[in-house]
Amino acid sequence: MQVLKKAFTNTIAIITFILVWELSAWFGLVNTMFIPAFSTVLLAIAKLLISGTLVPHIAISLQRSIGGLAIAVAIGIPLGFVMGGWFRKLETALEPLFEIAAQANPYILFHVIILFLGIGEAAKLAIIAWICIWPVLFNTAAGIRHVDADLLKAARSFGLTRWSLFYKIVLPAAGPSIFTGLRLSAGYSFFLLIAAEMMGSSSGLGWFLINSQENYNIEWIFSGAVVIAILSITIDSIVKFLEKKIIVWSEPC
Repeated sequence: MQVLKKAFTNTIAIITFILVWELSAWFGLVNTMFIPAFSTVLLAIAKLLISGTLVPHIAISLQRSIGGLAIAVAIGIPLGFVMGGWFRKLETALEPLFEIAAQANPYILFHVIILFLGIGEAAKLAIIAWICIWPVLFNTAAGIRHVDADLLKAARSFGLTRWSLFYKIVLPAAGPSIFTGLRLSAGYSFFLLIAAEMMGSSSGLGWFLINSQENYNIEWIFSGAVVIAILSITIDSIVKFLEKKIIVWSEPC
């Protein structure tokens, strides 16, 4: 019931925002040269999709975003296990280094990465992976650390090996925290990608936005922004869906 109530409230808020946007343009409360009506933006999106202008940029941006996120997950989750207390010496040695690295400004770091990797795909994947790895790593570590101690004691009393204990108890218990990190990283991957494409690219939604700005095509600018928002919400919804399917809660007997 609570979930339905929240979904209803969110829907009403979005509809209200769209109505205010549309009516403000209709009644001349805003200058449509700078803020076109929402219906005008939707029509522009439809034209861009039908003509095939926007689809390649969406596909390229999604490919870069998912690729960088996949790299971050492949590195961040194992490192999160290491930082979660199962390898004490490694945790002690690496934690200060990771804390400092996580504070590095991604926009400044992007220029450093370009020096080594150029402005091609490798640089974009590297900067996305860099910014996405920290939420995955730290949330995984937090999930491992906060596994119920009584649950671990009970499992050990049944003679489970260290690997069985980790696989059957620790990993499922840390699942919700891991998915929290994945959701954060999924959002970061897309928004940082847009910034990276604006700075050094000839394709993708970020390039589409900056190119539209340079050509003063206001409708395309808003169209790109709306598409980015829709894609971000879609990615977040997919991660939520996967979490509900993978994470199975059960009451202890």
